[in-house]
Amino acid sequence: MLVGFFLLLILRDADSMGTFCSYQDVLNYLDLTRANELFSMTRPVKNHTKPTVVYLELALYAILDVKEIDQTFVPYVWISLSWMNDYISWDPNEFCGINHVTLPADVLWKPDLTIIEMIEKDSAPQSPHLNIDSDGLVKVKNDQVLVSTCRMHIYKFPFDVQTCSITFKSVVHPVSEIQLVNKPVSVELNQWTQEAMRTQYEWLFMSMTVRSEVDEITKQDKIIYTIKMKRRSVLYIINFLLPVLFFLCLDLASFLISDTGGEKLSFKVTVMLAVTVMQLILNDILPSTSNRVPLIAIYYIGVFSLMLLSLLETIVVMYLLEKDSTSQDQNTDTSSECRLSEDEDEEDNLGMCDPFVEKKQ
Repeated sequence: MLVGFFLLLILRDADSMGTFCSYQDVLNYLDLTRANELFSMTRPVKNHTKPTVVYLELALYAILDVKEIDQTFVPYVWISLSWMNDYISWDPNEFCGINHVTLPADVLWKPDLTIIEMIEKDSAPQSPHLNIDSDGLVKVKNDQVLVSTCRMHIYKFPFDVQTCSITFKSVVHPVSEIQLVNKPVSVELNQWTQEAMRTQYEWLFMSMTVRSEVDEITKQDKIIYTIKMKRRSVLYIINFLLPVLFFLCLDLASFLISDTGGEKLSFKVTVMLAVTVMQLILNDILPSTSNRVPLIAIYYIGVFSLMLLSLLETIVVMYLLEKDSTSQDQNTDTSSECRLSEDEDEEDNLGMCDPFVEKKQ
């Protein structure tokens, strides 16, 4: 009983000394409330000449879509931002070892970063919270579905390798106010991306690099992430390259068909129509703004040209055979008319049928 009484006295003395052991105590100490909008209005620096250094890190989680005809790239990424706030700090020893708190994202100022290549608004919900460390470091993590532009080089389609960029920059702040610092992309991060990739559509992630530069026109800091990926070409080989090759083989095998009937001509026309349909399907996949004609288009044009020559050869041969057959029929009719009947004069018939008789006369 005596020990319990002393413990009760110790706890009461601790409460009377004002021990702060809750997150709310930290917020009250920092005066971080929704009513206090001073923390979210301006850059959190005590000297306006001091730039806010924003640390940026991007991780690729999935490649959702790559549209060649629209030249758009749709990745699913994780973006991590961190910066220092000069007006926020506390001693964890005074608050029972609390070294970080979580706040709503709209309470504090955040850097106005944008992605240059983005053409559609992000459909993924933004993170509603941010973390604050005791030294004033503010950290925000968001996952985003980006619909960005990407210039496609399809000359080697479907064996092509594409590189798409994601560029971060401030909307209004120059480099003297906001400096972007990228964390280098390590081999471990690339390996983690390949392992964490949940879906890659028809593309295989190869590597990701990062570099920073200053825009000479706007004087703003930029961080450029370049994603390199390779197309999975197996389905295109099966669905496009091999069928056209098979059609060419069928067209060559049609030379064994007899030229006397019309089956050979109709067969060749049918094969050409099949290749034309496949070429139209391919035209719906490839962008029309390419500077160079893709190799697969040259392949289709070459096969189509060979089939056209084969069709023309068949038409010419059939025309010559028809002409030769008509000439033979005329000779047959003439020889049948020159046959001598039993009651006809042999001399008259000889002069009529023998071309040399008329010349002698």
